[in-house]
Amino acid sequence: MGPGDLALATPSPELAALEAEVQADGGAVLARYREPLGGHALLLVALPLPLVAPTPFQRDISDAHVRRLTQAMDKTKRYLDPVVAVRDRRVLDSEAGEEGARYWVPNGYHRLTALKELGARTILALLVPEREVAHQILALNIEKAHNLREKALGVVRLYRELTRLGSDETEEHYSLELEEPALVTVGFAYEKRPRLSAGAYHPALRKTDHWIPGSLAKTTRERERLADELLELDDAVTAVVQRLKERGLQSPYLRAFVVARVNPLRFMNGKAPPVGELIATMTKRARGMDPERIRSEDVARTGGAPAESAE
Repeated sequence: MGPGDLALATPSPELAALEAEVQADGGAVLARYREPLGGHALLLVALPLPLVAPTPFQRDISDAHVRRLTQAMDKTKRYLDPVVAVRDRRVLDSEAGEEGARYWVPNGYHRLTALKELGARTILALLVPEREVAHQILALNIEKAHNLREKALGVVRLYRELTRLGSDETEEHYSLELEEPALVTVGFAYEKRPRLSAGAYHPALRKTDHWIPGSLAKTTRERERLADELLELDDAVTAVVQRLKERGLQSPYLRAFVVARVNPLRFMNGKAPPVGELIATMTKRARGMDPERIRSEDVARTGGAPAESAE
């Protein structure tokens, strides 16, 4: 669409109704227009800050990021980057949202927090009429999680929220938002064990984990089972690592070394086994591993980056 095509002088009945809701909420509609890619209608609005809340399925905020934003905004006395928002009082008044909130912010948590800390009363937002777009916006979020734990927990929060809302779609339907099957399994595992060193297992899981057919309500149980099996593997690996430490071996690569030793994929040609079968095989090998046969030079040759959590 050309620049002249983006102006939207007359709103549709649905958009006019949304404008009326914004005004009834104490907000103001500053402009209406079409976005240039798909021609979808958007509103540029000013919203009362107390009515705006982050979605319950995005990653946790970084205190350092909020502090930098707060300092920069306070110094310049300017707020130049509107958040994206959707209006959905039914969802936000539920147990997942903040009391009294009417607008979801799926990709502006840091900016929202910084404005609140600065005592602002209003936030500028690009208001998307379609509520179902909220989780899709996460895929466009440039403030992506920087480590596996944050990314996986963000994915599983979205997964649980979609399940709570009664979505009858499959995992694969949400492949853009969930990114990869292994992140779902790892996210469920992190919920159960926040200090899990999942980085040691993630490469193997990525090669064997796949989208599970069926609605999310059904696949949740299977993901829970896979997460439990992953934690059993982690227990078995941790036991070997502890025995190696007792023998005097000290290295940040101990867990990566043990996982590499029990991972059968490095010897396989052709199609990899299903993820459940792989985890079971690795757990069995870890439980049968003899630490007395491991030499310090064996660990030294492992090299590479240590697991996320220091051993």
